Amino acid sequence: MATAGGYGVPKTASRFFNADAQRGEIKEFKDELNNPNKDKKKEALKKVIQSMTTGSDVSSLFPDVVNCMQTQALDLKKLVYLYVINYAKAQPDLAILAIHSFRKDANDQHNPLLRALAVRTMGCIRLEQMTEYLLEPLRRSCKDTDPYVRKTASICVAKLFDINRELVEDQGFIEILRDMLSDSNPMVVANSVAALCEISACSGRNYLQLNEDVISKLLPALNECTEWGQVFILDALAMYDPPNSTVARTILERAVNVRLSHANSAVVLSAIKVMMKFMDRIQIAEEVRKLCKKMTPPLVTLLSAEPEIQYVVLRNIALIVQRQPQILQGEIRMFVCKYNDPLYVKLDKISVMVQLASEKNIDQILSEFEEYASEVDIECVRQSVRAIGHCAIKLGRAAERCVDCLLKLIKTKVNYVVQEAMVVIRDIFRKYPGKYEVILADLCENLDSLDEPEAKGAMIWIIGEYAERIDNSPDLLEYYLESFHEEAPMVQLQLLTATVKLCLKSPANAGALVQKVLKSATDESNNPDLRDRGYMYWRMLSKNPEMAKQVVLSERPTISDDSFSLQPRLLDRLFSNIF
Repeated sequence: MATAGGYGVPKTASRFFNADAQRGEIKEFKDELNNPNKDKKKEALKKVIQSMTTGSDVSSLFPDVVNCMQTQALDLKKLVYLYVINYAKAQPDLAILAIHSFRKDANDQHNPLLRALAVRTMGCIRLEQMTEYLLEPLRRSCKDTDPYVRKTASICVAKLFDINRELVEDQGFIEILRDMLSDSNPMVVANSVAALCEISACSGRNYLQLNEDVISKLLPALNECTEWGQVFILDALAMYDPPNSTVARTILERAVNVRLSHANSAVVLSAIKVMMKFMDRIQIAEEVRKLCKKMTPPLVTLLSAEPEIQYVVLRNIALIVQRQPQILQGEIRMFVCKYNDPLYVKLDKISVMVQLASEKNIDQILSEFEEYASEVDIECVRQSVRAIGHCAIKLGRAAERCVDCLLKLIKTKVNYVVQEAMVVIRDIFRKYPGKYEVILADLCENLDSLDEPEAKGAMIWIIGEYAERIDNSPDLLEYYLESFHEEAPMVQLQLLTATVKLCLKSPANAGALVQKVLKSATDESNNPDLRDRGYMYWRMLSKNPEMAKQVVLSERPTISDDSFSLQPRLLDRLFSNIF
């Protein structure tokens, strides 16, 4: 018989022993919580909190824990409040019984920490029944003589708004928060800004209502509050639309520019967000150039931080250079991948280098990409090869150098390098039609190494597009047609179109071949897209070959660089969420 614990107890019965043990533990907790000795009560509360955090159900102790609130010891009250917050939803009726103690603590005239703790706890108990009891203590706390209580109360207003929006608006707490923007304590101002921003985000309405008068109150607080308070205020400034360039310049000079040298990366990024927003209001190009120059050193410094921060900065840089391409163009060396960079950092560095690529730095960038293409990390290699192709499409004058670099990589015969190179060379052919046919022979030598659908599709497209330039193009297509039904749908579609192209360009060499592929696509395929395209080609070839030429061999629009492809409205939306 299976046993539990090695004592011959059946497993089916072990759960009853565990339940008895838990009941015994709860009984022990009860006795200790009702012990008049303060130290024993404290130890018992610590054990209860420990059990609670490990997942044990100690909700049956709610009345005993609440009784422990009748003490002046702040550390004991903190433990009780933590327990109440956790189990209030499970025991809403008992939580209401603790209201008297909360209100009493919120009115304590001697200890501001206790007043703040009581208001914070009441705000964290997310019960609709609790809100009416919270109103008066919260209103008093917003006007408390101690700034710690006021800053706690301002955040509590936002929590109350999340529970009952109408109540907060009807009771005038939004106006109270706006009045608190004039508070003498910078942290109260910062928390009030944070609360109003959160309320605005939740409701979809602008409750902050920034104007020059409010801004004049925020700027002095920005210079005195903590770093996270500065982030709140800077994020609020980024929502402000300056009426003219003079106001924008004044705000930047008084409070924002100095934040670029802050030790906290969040403060730096928030300051950059404000600068990017206000640059739109500054009409003088030289001033914009100077601001861009000021932004470069802090961004470079952040690229030396921890990998997680680097990743956030790189994602933001990808947006910044779309708005101001001149930023960081002379700092390509800062985006060079290091051997110990995590993969996600390497991939983003490569993407940013493509965005910053120009005629001046393309040789340095191609040298880096060529080196990355010999890395052991396959994803990094693929991204590097794709990046070389993007540079060729972006910079027409450097395209030949990029193609030479890709040919070098193809000659390494590394399978995944060759396949990725095929894909990007297809795009280069589309961008520069009729310009690089000299490399066709080198491409055709690598047919056997292609086993990925996208790479096969790219090679087949090249064969069809340049069928008249490739002497053995019928043989190459026939090689692929042998495994037509085993290929991926995208490869089948490319084979069908390439064979029809060959037929239109050289009917004498492709008559039997096109019959074979059309029969396979229509009679032997279950893919509706392939079948429909096959029937369409068949009818055009049989009824009107000239129309088939106009459709199949028509001039296609060239592809363009997509490294700066975000729409202005989307870019503005993303800028508002920098950091």
